[in-house]
Amino acid sequence: MTTITTAPRFVRLHASDNVIVAVDPFTPEAEVAGVVPRQRILRGHKMATGAIAKGEAVKKFGQVIGFASQPVAAGDWVHEHNVEMHAFARDYQFAAGAVPVQMVDDAKRATFQGFRRANGKIGTRNYLAILTSVNCSASVATFIEREVERSGLLDDYPNVDGVISLVHGTGCGMADKGEGFDVLRRTQWGYASHPNMAGVILIGLGCEVFQIDRLKNEYGLAEGDTFRSLTIQTSGGTRKSVEAGVAAVRDMLPMANKARRETCSASELMLALQCGGSDGYSGITANPALGAAVDLLVAQGGTAILSETPEIYGAEHLLTRRSRSKEVGAKIVDLIHWWEDYTARNGNEMNNNPSPGNKAGGLTTILEKSLGAVAKGGTTPVNDVYRYAESVTAKGFVYMDTPGYDPVSATGQVAGGANVLCFTTGRGSAYGCKPTPSIKLATNSDIYRRMVDDMDINCGDILDGVSIETKGREIFDKMLRVASGERSKSELLGYGGAEFVPWQIGATM
Repeated sequence: MTTITTAPRFVRLHASDNVIVAVDPFTPEAEVAGVVPRQRILRGHKMATGAIAKGEAVKKFGQVIGFASQPVAAGDWVHEHNVEMHAFARDYQFAAGAVPVQMVDDAKRATFQGFRRANGKIGTRNYLAILTSVNCSASVATFIEREVERSGLLDDYPNVDGVISLVHGTGCGMADKGEGFDVLRRTQWGYASHPNMAGVILIGLGCEVFQIDRLKNEYGLAEGDTFRSLTIQTSGGTRKSVEAGVAAVRDMLPMANKARRETCSASELMLALQCGGSDGYSGITANPALGAAVDLLVAQGGTAILSETPEIYGAEHLLTRRSRSKEVGAKIVDLIHWWEDYTARNGNEMNNNPSPGNKAGGLTTILEKSLGAVAKGGTTPVNDVYRYAESVTAKGFVYMDTPGYDPVSATGQVAGGANVLCFTTGRGSAYGCKPTPSIKLATNSDIYRRMVDDMDINCGDILDGVSIETKGREIFDKMLRVASGERSKSELLGYGGAEFVPWQIGATM
């Protein structure tokens, strides 16, 4: 990345680019990069540095982000009014660019204070959770949480971070086999067995498609100190179910409170990577800075999960080149093809993304957004590819197939085992993710100042000269502190319960 600091400031990301990005607004009165703007160009938006013929590729990051839909003159504002997207060939070069990671010696690895579970997994939080098999039991789950809060029951258990209800909108009116059922099953199991959970109570109605007993049999779940279940129908209705649920919480709290933080290697961290409310700076500041933090974590033996398949579309060739093998890279291409078919059969197209807010922030096409989003993943090899909510077992940098919709995507990553999450935003996403703490990274200083109660780190100062490497270290150090118990801004605000949104695939019947 080359940053020009003369006023008005701009960024040229690659020598082959035919657009630059405005750091300060451009006006027709001030020459920029040897070109006089032909109109006012807002911060985060793009200006052509030379003539671009109709049909010619528009390039940013040294990559194609679209094609001129009409002749573009030097100094023109470049955005959706004069840029279109269509298919073009990409060279996947499977595994050609995978470079071995220089690992940190075990004795020199960073540490954090985590909760070591009986199965060997490491948690960063210590929650009791109330999960539901079906939307019909969602109200009872929330009633139990409210009654626990109202009673003051948690006052005597300082080592428990809270009792949380995580409810969803499905579980019935669906097939009892196939893709949609499997996704819900993996998600529920991933949360029930998550290392940030000291214990789980699973609440059902009783007659739903997603049967609790089936889940227990398939995963070998047994009733005990860390798992309880009940159904409203067998318990005798709403009031009796709430009473039974509160009693179960009361019984489980002493065991949950015995958990103590201990020193753990950074190799035990599994980081979920998210971006939402992106803008023209996302791929310049916060995303590459988070990528630098990912490289640090991977060198420490940790794991990072990149997701949001619709938001790597057009940049997947950068990941296939970094794949550990051709087989791993081919999995990514297969996902792209599945999503092309999925959107087509639902009457959509991949370029339905970016959102209106993304476009207002300067992003023109999904190609541009994806190229910036992939930067979150750093530079290390892609070691494996996972289905939505599948348990992540590989170390290093991995990929999980999820939608781009942030709550749905993060739910899958957490189900896969992520015990900490970093979320970049330029427009100002309001988000949290119980039971996994979410660290919010602002892409620009303006949104950081305006939403300072939501943002943990300002990455906008990269535009003022702070290096990507320095900011990456700041993010990594913050990650260790949050994993050790420091509360993120979203946790302090109480976010995280409503953001549990399993991916619903298939017909609702």
